Order: sequence, then structure tokens, then C-alpha cells
Amino acid sequence: MKTSRQTTVSEGDAHMISTKRAVASTKQTTVEGDRDIGTTGHTARKIALVTGVLFIITYVTSIPARLFLYAPVRTDVNYIVGAGADSQIALGALLELILIIANVGTAVVLFPILKRQNYELALGYVTARLVECTFIAAGILSMLAIVMLRQDFAETGGGDRGSFVTVGRALFAIYEWAFALGPGFVVGVGNGLILGYMMYKSRLVPRGMAMLGLIGGPLVIATGVAVLFDVIEPDSLPQVVAVIPEFFWELSLGIYLIVKGFKPAAVASLPASTGAEHLSGAAPSAA
Repeated sequence: MKTSRQTTVSEGDAHMISTKRAVASTKQTTVEGDRDIGTTGHTARKIALVTGVLFIITYVTSIPARLFLYAPVRTDVNYIVGAGADSQIALGALLELILIIANVGTAVVLFPILKRQNYELALGYVTARLVECTFIAAGILSMLAIVMLRQDFAETGGGDRGSFVTVGRALFAIYEWAFALGPGFVVGVGNGLILGYMMYKSRLVPRGMAMLGLIGGPLVIATGVAVLFDVIEPDSLPQVVAVIPEFFWELSLGIYLIVKGFKPAAVASLPASTGAEHLSGAAPSAA
């Protein structure tokens, strides 16, 4: 039978052990949080630099592909039964594959920083980028299918011209709708509203710059809906004008992150919490 003294000592030892474990757990969480977020200026600067480069890559790949390399298909409804410019279309598809990598990369590289501001929205940004890239991939497949069918038409010496033209137009329609729903709509949600809001709240970049995203995002969404309901034509003047704030938001963000990086004070003020804490419902620890 334990004496009262033994009981007191045992309870004291148990309390001491519990306290040590709690302290060790807190230290481990802090260290892991610091390592994960990259609170050091060097790590945060690398994240900003890579993100900025990836954003610039999205411009270098997306604009030439749609406006120039895909032009033979976009301007000729009978492309599938014509001479064709298959190598040019293939190059456009390659650029868009790189675009997909860069798009996903911007969200993945930013995630360790953004999740300290708001874990749910950071995860939502990654999801929005993936959805956007799914639509882009559908457009790539449509273009490559048009190229393959054009080659089949040429090899068969003609075939049923009308049927080929009909299929070609259907595939092109899939490409156009994939663009309208992906870059023409989801971008407004992801890069515009979500990323713009998180950058505005966290002050990682100048707030005036982030406001471009908060303005441009709703405009992209609105014109995307207008295209969906046939209120305006795709790539019409109203849609082109509406995407200007979003265009300069993403471009200025890429350039700013390359040249200056995140604001050090904003990075230091982010809470050092982990995604696991959010999922488990634990309260985030202070930085």
C-alpha cells in the first residue's frame, strides 16, 4: 500500500513529466512551423523568387499559344480538311503543358506561406489552380485531336469532307469552352479573389497591387458568366477590357516577387501554425 508521501511524489513526478512533454511538443511545433513557413528571410526570398518566375512563365507560354500558335485553327473552320500547320499547333500544345506546370507550381510554392494566413483559402487556391489546369488540359487534347484527324483526312485522300469538318468544329468548340470556363472564369476565383484577398490581408505585397486582383477577379467572373449565357462574345471588347486589371495584377505580382520579394515585416508577422493544427481543430500558436 502506498503512503501519502509516496502518492504525493508520484503525482509530482507525473506532473513534471507531463510539463516536460508539453514544453518539448511546443518547441517541436515551433521549430517545424519555422522550417515549414520559411520565416527566415532567405527561405521566404526563395519562395518569392520562384513564385515570381513561375508567374512570368504563365505569360510567356499562354499568350503565344492562344493568340499566335493556335491561330490557324481558330481562324479557319475548315482547318481539319486543309493543308494545316500541325507543327505550329503542337508547339502551342507544348507551351500549354508548360503553362499547366507553372500554374500548379505557383500554388504549391506559395502554399507554405499562404497557409499561415488562412489554411482553408490557401488550400482553395491550390484547388482553383488544379481546376483551371484541368480545363487547359481539355483544350490541349482538343487541339491535338484536330491535328490527328487532319492528318487522317490527308492520308485517306479526302474521305467524307463534311463529316471531318463537323467533327473538327465540335473539337474546336470544346477548346473554346475549356478556355472560357478555365482561364476565362476560374482564374477570377483563384488568382483574382482568393490570392488577391490573401495578399491584401497579409500585406506580403503592397495593398494597392493586391487590389488589382480584388477588382479584376470579379470582372473576369462576370464576363465569363456573360459569355456562358451568350450575352457577349468570347474575346469581345467588353471581355478584353474587363480582364485588364487581372492581367496587370498577375504580371505586377510576378515582377514584384522577383525584384523585391515578400515584405519582411509581413512574413515575420504571420502566425507559425501548421496545417495539421487546422485539421485537428487545435488553436494556432503565436509566432
